[in-house]
Amino acid sequence: MCAVVGVINSKNASTYAYYALFAMQHRGQEASGISVSDGKNIKTIKAKGEVSQIFNPHNLQTLQGEIAIGHNRYSTAGNSSLDDAQPIAANCVLGDIALAHNGNLVNKEEIRNQLIQDGAIFQTHMDTENVVHLIARSKKENLQDRFIESLNNCIGAYCFVLASKDKLYVARDPYGVRPLSLGRLKDGGYIVASETCAFDLIEAEFIRDVKPGELIIFTQGNDQFESIQLEAKTPRICAFEYVYFARPDSIVEGKSVYEIRKKMGESLARKFSHKADFVVPVPDSGVSAAIGFAQYLKIPLEMAIVRNHYVGRTFIEPTQELRNLKVKLKLNPMRKVLEGKEIVVIDDSIVRGTTSKKIVSLLRAAGAKKIHLAVACPEIKFPDIYGIDTPTFEELISANKNIEEVRKHVEADSLTFLSIEELVGSIGNERQYSLISFDGDYFIKN
Repeated sequence: MCAVVGVINSKNASTYAYYALFAMQHRGQEASGISVSDGKNIKTIKAKGEVSQIFNPHNLQTLQGEIAIGHNRYSTAGNSSLDDAQPIAANCVLGDIALAHNGNLVNKEEIRNQLIQDGAIFQTHMDTENVVHLIARSKKENLQDRFIESLNNCIGAYCFVLASKDKLYVARDPYGVRPLSLGRLKDGGYIVASETCAFDLIEAEFIRDVKPGELIIFTQGNDQFESIQLEAKTPRICAFEYVYFARPDSIVEGKSVYEIRKKMGESLARKFSHKADFVVPVPDSGVSAAIGFAQYLKIPLEMAIVRNHYVGRTFIEPTQELRNLKVKLKLNPMRKVLEGKEIVVIDDSIVRGTTSKKIVSLLRAAGAKKIHLAVACPEIKFPDIYGIDTPTFEELISANKNIEEVRKHVEADSLTFLSIEELVGSIGNERQYSLISFDGDYFIKN
């Protein structure tokens, strides 16, 4: 779920990278980093915490150069220590390089063990470091060929940005599981980023999405870029980007995330069979679906749960204890609005059930008479090994309970999910999606 950004041919490369990461803070809050090449050397600043806590005008000023890559970390592989923050910078026979990665490599342990057998010494727990070692150990003459050889050894979901002293390399996996977009900066430089909301903030012009299986090579001082199609499968963008990950103002694979979430809400409304005084979204990720739900049924929408925006997303907290505490810290129901009312609460998903149960409990304590919970995606029954923090069946409530059992667990008066068919219909039936969390189709084979 991490965010990556790459900038080239801009005197403000580090600043643009900073603002892009700021716009994509929702994709990871554990650590952030920026690496910049000045044409000779690469300098990296990274730390645990959020973008605005790590970077300031003073340290950004030290990152001088026309090539920059950046990363916001959300841990799926590795630990939450600073060692596992990205980008990973290294010095090899070809000079300084820096690498950042969004996704998850399913053959990471196999590659890592082989590298260790061959004498490699790892500094982190991340699958990303595998690629740095593969590049360094390759016998190919130039970095481009070494990177291609390394990518050929990677199985899984990935978006890579690789910086050298004078080039920027961008690669997306053959299925295009994670999003990656290409844009043009106002000063003539190029930018790639995980989401288009990063372009909006810095007024960059969207050019196109990076194609699945594509490698793009940018060279400092050259206005043209080279594109190599390494391999391509039937594209499978992750449906969870539309359900939860992406910001609603982003365009993912040509589709407005906001409009799709509204359609999910409409689909949910079509199958809702209970009476309700009004609709209550779980902020912020349930708002778009709640709007579609309320508009379709022509019932009021009330923002009866107030979110404290200075508390991070509970789903991406690495420990259950922090998730439990942060639900109450960040969500506060309004008793004056809720007392004595029959409501339908719209959320984007139920993963572990912990947050949903706490929300229902808070609403009940605030005086809601009946609470119908409607979820704008299907039941999450399978771990997603391509970059989402749901590593085991034991953590997924719907993998272990049927809908009625989940309803009783969260203590709602009713519980409604979208079906897989309704979700795909909302996004668009014209293509395939990665639906692993819902159907268990692990289409990338190790």
